[in-house]
Amino acid sequence: MNLDEFLYKLHYESEKIIPSGWEANWNDAPLPFKLYRELPAIKLSSDIPFALETAGGKSEISLETVSHLLWFTYGLTQISQTLPFEDLAQPWTMCRRFVPSGGALYPNELYLYLKIEDLPAGIYHYDVSHHRLVCLREGNFDDYLTKALGGGCDIPASFCTVFISVFFWKNFFKYHNFSYRLQGLDTGFVISQLLETGKRLGMETGVYYQFLDRAVNHLIGINDQEESVYAVVPLSMDTEMNWFLRTGDERDTSDANELCCELEPLHHAHYVRSKEIRDYRMIRKLNEASMIDVFPSNQQMEEKQTEDSRHSLILPSANRLTYDFPSASRRRYSPGMDFVLKEMNTQTLSFLLFETISASSYRNDIDQDIQPIDRVSLYLAAYMTEHLPNGAYMYDGPSHTLKHVEYGDLRSALQDSLLSDFVNMSQIPFCFNIVGNKNHHQRKFGYRGHRIQHMEAGFLSHKLLLAASALNLSGHPILGFNVSRYDALYQLSKKGQRSLLQIPVGHCRPHPRLQGSLHT
Repeated sequence: MNLDEFLYKLHYESEKIIPSGWEANWNDAPLPFKLYRELPAIKLSSDIPFALETAGGKSEISLETVSHLLWFTYGLTQISQTLPFEDLAQPWTMCRRFVPSGGALYPNELYLYLKIEDLPAGIYHYDVSHHRLVCLREGNFDDYLTKALGGGCDIPASFCTVFISVFFWKNFFKYHNFSYRLQGLDTGFVISQLLETGKRLGMETGVYYQFLDRAVNHLIGINDQEESVYAVVPLSMDTEMNWFLRTGDERDTSDANELCCELEPLHHAHYVRSKEIRDYRMIRKLNEASMIDVFPSNQQMEEKQTEDSRHSLILPSANRLTYDFPSASRRRYSPGMDFVLKEMNTQTLSFLLFETISASSYRNDIDQDIQPIDRVSLYLAAYMTEHLPNGAYMYDGPSHTLKHVEYGDLRSALQDSLLSDFVNMSQIPFCFNIVGNKNHHQRKFGYRGHRIQHMEAGFLSHKLLLAASALNLSGHPILGFNVSRYDALYQLSKKGQRSLLQIPVGHCRPHPRLQGSLHT
């Protein structure tokens, strides 16, 4: 199967890319976190605050601040244990984080290039299970990393660079090839949580989706046959830092293989737990095809979308929400079948949409500046909302309006288009549809465009979930749906777009569970 055919089936015929009768072997499941063996480790403070405070000047960045950053971004915040089921003799335990993840499998790992006074400069891995940093490589790698990012980022002005990787087997063992979509979305969730946490700590952040993959993987010592970096995020306290000094023809001409020769390879042992790791050939092929070995001198420009002339409904005016980020993170969870239908009003919807899009502005190497996301967009199906006819709409952020797509009660159509009964659509007032370019920007980014698109879809989705939590609502990201039906429902094909992710949002009943806090 060629890669284009695979990507088509990944969205529209997902049953054809998963072997018949595929079942996850839960008794041989991998750990949800990576464990390095016999390496020096630095224990991070377990004194986690209930509220985040701005770190202040650059000289005040301490190991404690890094501890807070990592814990709120990707730390272990909850342990969930089920009763024994089917062939499992023992209860199944899941380790939860603040960010959502498909099946709570958390395929991402965090690596850091740290330069702070409290520990030697070098490359570290965040060991989630012990809330500690494991030292992988000591030294100053400013010049190496600057070249790996294309020579545009002033890395010496940053105190930390975060590498967000995907460990393929961690969710392939359950979802097989379908895991490829989840990996990009999950990474987007983590990027959004990292940037929001950094913002609350007074940090400047920027996201790099384009870099020399082999050079970056070599720097942190991972094998790209099992794990690969998807995003690089420098952090700085310098508000005047130069983030994008070079573009296009001005980019550094370093070759990834030549850059790798500057550093000795790392061969650190790590523990996965699975005794049998099955082959994920198509995931590896796509990862290989997405890699950048030399920065292109120029990239094809994409055609701009034409203006939508459909009838617009002006939403009530709204301002940015002021809310407690740690509390909103703690409240966020996916309700499943616990949604309860209550009448909504357009003011709540207005705040929800305005906050989501306003919060989505971020600094990245594609836009070369702080810009709202415009490569993915929001559609929604609304029901029982005061002063808003039932139906499907497209949200236009710049004008803060809803553009009509289809009138009527669409809950049955939404429910019938799910591949499984994840939620009860009859109990949901808002069902959001994250939409993106049907060709996933392949003309501009090649196969890398698919994962960039899904990372930005995850990023925007996370902003929506945080805004919902701040408004005492809940959302449940869903990837298991019939894409063709949803595309038809929202009339996307004629605009060259496709449905990427569904997020029902509404009120929910208290979850029937015994719950305790891990907060110390």
